[in-house]
Amino acid sequence: MELLERGVGIGRQGHLGDVRPAPGGAGEGFDAVGVGDDIAAATMKGILPGRWMAGGTHMEIKPQAAVIPKDTDQLEQGKYGPIFPKTPACYGFTIVARVKPGRAEAIREYGYALAKALESDPYLLAPLKLHYLRWVLFDDDTRFMYQGIFDTDFDKYTEDAVALFSKAGVSTAFENLEGFPEDWKTNPEAFVRFVREHHCPSFIEYGEYPYVTADEIKKALRIKNALSEMLDQVQ
Repeated sequence: MELLERGVGIGRQGHLGDVRPAPGGAGEGFDAVGVGDDIAAATMKGILPGRWMAGGTHMEIKPQAAVIPKDTDQLEQGKYGPIFPKTPACYGFTIVARVKPGRAEAIREYGYALAKALESDPYLLAPLKLHYLRWVLFDDDTRFMYQGIFDTDFDKYTEDAVALFSKAGVSTAFENLEGFPEDWKTNPEAFVRFVREHHCPSFIEYGEYPYVTADEIKKALRIKNALSEMLDQVQ
C-alpha cells in the first residue's frame, strides 16, 4: 500500500483498496503522508497496520466483490480476445485441461522442480507480478487446474511467462497437457490461445483488501517491520 510513500488522493472509485471514511467519519480533506515523509513522520500522522488516520478521520479498507458477466461481448476486445477487467481480487485465471496419458507424475515433478528453483532464486517469477499460484490434479489425475492471481492483465501475464521460460531455457508443466502447442517458445500467440480456450472465467470475485497489488502489500509490510524496529529501539 503506497499510502505511506506517495500521498495518494483516494477517489470514491479508486483502485487502491477504495479507502473510505468509517461510518460517522469526517469529510474528505485527507492529510496524506507524502513523498519524503520518514517513518517517524508517518507514525506521528497516525499510520497503523490496516488503518489510515488522515486529518483526524478514521479510515479503513473496505472489502468488495464484483460480478463478472457470462457474456463477454460487451467487454473491450484486445489482441487475443476480450479484455477481462481487474476485479477486487486483481487479475487472474483458472485453466482446466486434460493431462496427456501417463504424464501426471511429470506435472508433479515439475512442481517440485519449480519449488526447488525458487529456493535458489526467490525472485525467479517476479516478472509475472504474482500474488498466488495453485496447481491441482483431479479426476484421478486425468485433469489439471492452474489458478493464478496476478497484477498484470490476462494476456500480458501469458506473454511474460513465455518470455521468462524461454529466456531461462526451461519447459512448462503445460507441455504435459493435451492440445498444448509444441512451438510455444517461438509462438507466444499459440500459448495465449491455449490459455484462453481452457480458461474457466469466474462469475464473482471478492477481495478483503480490494485492488491492492503485491508490490503495495510488500511495501506496507516493510514499513510495518521498520516501525516495529523503531519502536523496539525506543523502548
